[in-house]
Amino acid sequence: MSAIDVRGLTKSFGRKRVVDNVSLRVEPGEIVGFLGPNGSGKTTTIRIICGLLTPDAGEGTVLGFDVRRQSRRIKREVGYMTQRFSFYEDLTIAENLAFVARLYGLRPVENAVRRTLADLGLTSRRDQLAGTLSGGWKQRLALAACIMHAPRLLLLDEPTAGVDPKARREFWEEIHRLSAGGLTVLVSTHYMDEAERCHRIAYISYGTMLATGTVAEVIRDSGLHTFLVDSDNPVELADFVATLPGVEQVAPFGRTLHVVGRDRAALAASLAPVAARPGIAVRPGETSLEDVFIQFMARTGARPE
Repeated sequence: MSAIDVRGLTKSFGRKRVVDNVSLRVEPGEIVGFLGPNGSGKTTTIRIICGLLTPDAGEGTVLGFDVRRQSRRIKREVGYMTQRFSFYEDLTIAENLAFVARLYGLRPVENAVRRTLADLGLTSRRDQLAGTLSGGWKQRLALAACIMHAPRLLLLDEPTAGVDPKARREFWEEIHRLSAGGLTVLVSTHYMDEAERCHRIAYISYGTMLATGTVAEVIRDSGLHTFLVDSDNPVELADFVATLPGVEQVAPFGRTLHVVGRDRAALAASLAPVAARPGIAVRPGETSLEDVFIQFMARTGARPE
């Protein structure tokens, strides 16, 4: 049985359709990255999945419970980490966790808190006020609160926004440890390196699911081809290359341009005269997930935020 198996989810607020016929399947123990620009419907979809919102249309199950009729059962089996830090900043880490333990009816409370502190490496900071924590430690506290009731599904909504690279890496190491123990994870993110850490990804834009699969499958199915153009003056060259037939994206990376398009032959033909210029080298490159992400945004008219 799939951990998440929903079909045709639709949700509107007033005249605006935020989620439009979305289907998603996630298997137990999987980490699935949920990608899309701001306002694409990721958060609304996550709130439907965890039982906080009822879809206007669609059906399916979450952890075996009906997404429309058994939302209360779903809530007790899910951990949901929101974008914003939502704990009491004038309470200590231990006091915040004790509050959450009481909400879930965990007994004895002190044992639940002690175990959670140890599992997430928070024991040495148990008496520190939450408001004095760095972004990475606040994130760890939020994760601890989400999993202390032993959920079977963890939903993470932009969990590492504003967190430094070291804390992000440690967070993902923890997520993979939890997944290896059987926890299913659906995580929305804007970071391409985080998406590549997931077992599979799903891309949504303007409420519509555009692609699902492994990173390799999504890149392959995009039909994009990439060439790398090395130059001493890449910015000036980029303006010219962008006008060439077959070129759909040009992005500078240091002294190298990533030139992307769907017609490989047209790209090669357009770049051949460029390669003949002094001080310029052209070579085939690997299409990245970021290239695909930008292509999806261009196709739907979304703008990066």
